[in-house]
Amino acid sequence: MAEDKREKQDFYDDGRIIADMSIDGMPGSIFRRKSSVQSWRKNDKTDDIKLTKEERRTIMQGVAASYIIFGVVFFGLFALFILFCIKIWFK
Repeated sequence: MAEDKREKQDFYDDGRIIADMSIDGMPGSIFRRKSSVQSWRKNDKTDDIKLTKEERRTIMQGVAASYIIFGVVFFGLFALFILFCIKIWFK
């Protein structure tokens, strides 16, 4: 029993970040160690991506196409469900 307690007390958190689990756009944790997070973010140097008008237009068309496809599939499945209810289930 004494050995188990010693093993549990040997753990020491030195504050290093091995893998950052934060996701952009997600709210941060309530319990945040500001010193380790701030030091990590200072070292992170990201380059701003400059897009041309054609690239922006292509991205927007891709996003719009994906929404349209999702909407068609969703409403198609809803229509099939309504037809199933009318023709088979409620008879």
